[in-house]
Amino acid sequence: MSSPRHQRTEARTWTPRALLAAVLTAALAVAMVVASPWSAPTASAHGSVQDPVSRVYGCMLRWEYTWNDPAVGEQDPMCYRAWQENPNAMWGWPGLYREGTGGDFQAHIPDNQLCSAGHTYDAEFAAMDAPGPWWTTELDNDFTVDVYDLARHGADYLQVYVTRQGYDAMTDALDWGDLELVAETGRYGPAEHYTVDVSAPGRTGHHVVYTIWKASHADQIYFMCSDVTF
Repeated sequence: MSSPRHQRTEARTWTPRALLAAVLTAALAVAMVVASPWSAPTASAHGSVQDPVSRVYGCMLRWEYTWNDPAVGEQDPMCYRAWQENPNAMWGWPGLYREGTGGDFQAHIPDNQLCSAGHTYDAEFAAMDAPGPWWTTELDNDFTVDVYDLARHGADYLQVYVTRQGYDAMTDALDWGDLELVAETGRYGPAEHYTVDVSAPGRTGHHVVYTIWKASHADQIYFMCSDVTF
């Protein structure tokens, strides 16, 4: 018996109708790839804060399939605004990172742009910076931050900041001066989750937890805002 490599095959004759169908099928496949939300550049990025859930990841989890429904605007106006401004940014939720900062974050991310990681220059995540009635996670003053790493690249460190008592999350876009560093870690090996226990005494009401994650595999530092109620 001959191997499959040497079996005889019949030459295929392409009729005009068959050729047209093949071309249309190929074009549709290409269009589906291009239109896929995960074809955005941020698809190669790696994660976000899962708990307390970050603004961008929370918006994706809650409204991934209904984001264009006007009813979302009544239930969650901040996420609805973000989806309308740039749906690709919402699908590309793991993309809130910067490169080339040299560790000098304040020089690269200006005040009022912390939640977009300074990506307002390309308007990709600009909606994340808007103050207002973001959905919040209810927390005690002692809590755990859980960073979700899709690619399991590891972490050189985590830094967790919390806004000071008196900060008004409804009207004030986040500044570096609004934050207090409450936790800083060493390295984590590759894993799906990196957790750190945090204490932020003296806070009540709506605050922002600001988490910085330095991924180990490259010069990628993630900056993530999570809205909480103490």
